[in-house]
Amino acid sequence: MPVVSAEAVVPVDPATAFAVSQTTGVVRRRWDPFISTQHFLDGADAAAKDVRTFTRQRLGFVMVSRYVSYAPPTNVGMVMERGPWFFEKLGGGWRFTAVPEGTLAVWKYNFSCRPAWLAPIAEWIGVRVLGFEIRRRLAGFVRGCSDPVVLQAVREG
Repeated sequence: MPVVSAEAVVPVDPATAFAVSQTTGVVRRRWDPFISTQHFLDGADAAAKDVRTFTRQRLGFVMVSRYVSYAPPTNVGMVMERGPWFFEKLGGGWRFTAVPEGTLAVWKYNFSCRPAWLAPIAEWIGVRVLGFEIRRRLAGFVRGCSDPVVLQAVREG
């Protein structure tokens, strides 16, 4: 199963970095270029283990995912329950570790593609496309961790 990852250091403590990563709505869209719409499902009003979310990606792809871990301020993990036809499986985890400069954010995703006969080519392409998207998204997160509006929303949280 292919794995893609990206990492960056942000100038905030792990609790703040984690909180920024879990923002929603307008605040989330200030920093996250991947999402056009995202909301909790099943009546949930906050992230937690086993909470499901609906996400519409900026190009229109839709995914329902479920938190499989939620451990502020160190890590969060998710798996796709339903998503684009070409993903057989998709999972991801974000880890936040204190470093002298602030927080090291490491984001990793693993996936497999379908149909099986197309998977070798689709996964080769997927590593490049998903890798690009993760790096782009993490760069947005870095900006979000310095954005006064995002940081204020997290403090008021």
